[in-house]
Amino acid sequence: MSCPIQVVLYEPEIPPNTGNIIRLCANTGAQLHLIHPLGFELDDKRLSRAGLDYAEWKAISQHPSLDEYLETFRPSRLLALSTRGSKRYTEISYQAGDALIFGPETRGLPQSLLNQLTGNQCLYLPMRNGQRSINLSNSVAIVLFHAWHQLGFC
Repeated sequence: MSCPIQVVLYEPEIPPNTGNIIRLCANTGAQLHLIHPLGFELDDKRLSRAGLDYAEWKAISQHPSLDEYLETFRPSRLLALSTRGSKRYTEISYQAGDALIFGPETRGLPQSLLNQLTGNQCLYLPMRNGQRSINLSNSVAIVLFHAWHQLGFC
């Protein structure tokens, strides 16, 4: 059984974060999409060194651009996670076919992308004041499991 949610990493930079997210998606059945350029090389040797096996590697789709991903997979709704989001991730109803997009660790999603989305599509995770951000793999886990729970872990 697979999770009807897609996870999109826009230009991820840190290999261990991506490795954690690969395993998370494999365990939830979520489809993982990596938008290039990546801040590292992905190959079977590096994945197996990170404790990932071929079955987990198969669940990854790579795309040269966000536009190519959107044209090919046509998610029913793109939900961007950003510290600049306007709606808490718990304040929406997730739907099968949603795509959760997360930005690179050091700079987040570009403002130009966020400007193309409505306020209901720009989500954030609450944090204590004065904190920068939550680790990327932790953020993906929090939001993906919340969405999957809403969908009945189907």
